[in-house]
Amino acid sequence: MADNRDFLERLLDAPGPSGFESRAARVWRDEAAGFADSVSADVAGNSVAVLNPDGKPLVMLAGHIDEIGLQVTHIDEKGYLYVAEIGGWDPQVLVAQRVRILTRDGDRAGVIGKKPIHLIEVEERTKAIKTKQLWVDVGAADREEVEKLGIRVGDPMVLDAGLVRLAGDRIASRAVDNRIGAYVVLETLRMLAEDPPVASVVSVATSQEEIGYSGGGASVSAFSIQPDVALVVDVTFSTDVPDIEVKELGEHKIGGGPVLTRGSSVHPLVFERLADVAAAEGIQHSVQAAPRATRTDADGIHLQRSGIPTGLLSVPNRYMHSPNEIVSLGDLDATARLMAAFIRTLDASTSFILD
Repeated sequence: MADNRDFLERLLDAPGPSGFESRAARVWRDEAAGFADSVSADVAGNSVAVLNPDGKPLVMLAGHIDEIGLQVTHIDEKGYLYVAEIGGWDPQVLVAQRVRILTRDGDRAGVIGKKPIHLIEVEERTKAIKTKQLWVDVGAADREEVEKLGIRVGDPMVLDAGLVRLAGDRIASRAVDNRIGAYVVLETLRMLAEDPPVASVVSVATSQEEIGYSGGGASVSAFSIQPDVALVVDVTFSTDVPDIEVKELGEHKIGGGPVLTRGSSVHPLVFERLADVAAAEGIQHSVQAAPRATRTDADGIHLQRSGIPTGLLSVPNRYMHSPNEIVSLGDLDATARLMAAFIRTLDASTSFILD
């Protein structure tokens, strides 16, 4: 997969907050067109790439392509923009960040402002700031100048933080969650395209997961595709950093391979097959418990129609929902290899019905 890192960088740097994923989705579809049998999009913003359409069984691979962002809610007479969160932010990490405002006339630059520390009362300095106390400054003198820039209420924005390469095989990006999931499901398809399996494989870059309280785009695509089995790729908390309680989350480290989830939305036979394949292929992995919702696309897929046996693989991620989420490229590779190997164990007689 090393030759495809330029695709990963283009995908991570493309802006695509929930509900406004089209630019990132186009990057994904353009890449898929090079090896998939067909590539398409739907009205929910999902992008779909198909390999071996006549094969059996039908496998769906899902990774959401949206990222968290902000949206303009008000422009005051002095030209300051006020915003609401798209997805879940810790407002403390927003302070003083640069942003890219996505307008119909092109991108506009801005910075997130707040009252300087010197002017904050001593007793207020230790209190956590809220997003509603922040504003975006585009350098305009008034509302009229903002409007001349083409900025309107409802315009989305992302933090202006591109991919950076760190020590070893680690990268940081604002859009790791979960643009890397969309990357992995397409790289899995690329691997399989070299020697197509007996299964039909449909990779989906799903939309609106970060705000998809009823299943987002994954629910729509699963209903339409009607897969026999589905695998979801997302991120999970890397617990190899200070002040993380492993008794609650388990031990999952960057460079430790994919994390396989048990419970909740995950079908037990899919989990066991994934674990067996990982062992057979020598792919390092860890296991995570999810006694309730997984808070991933798996929740929106597994109960579609008459039920879809679903598995969940997660990539350990440091500093989730921040401007600089960190993952290991090796973990992305290992996740794609595991999914490709899993798919090659399937044939038309494979059943996930529980005895």
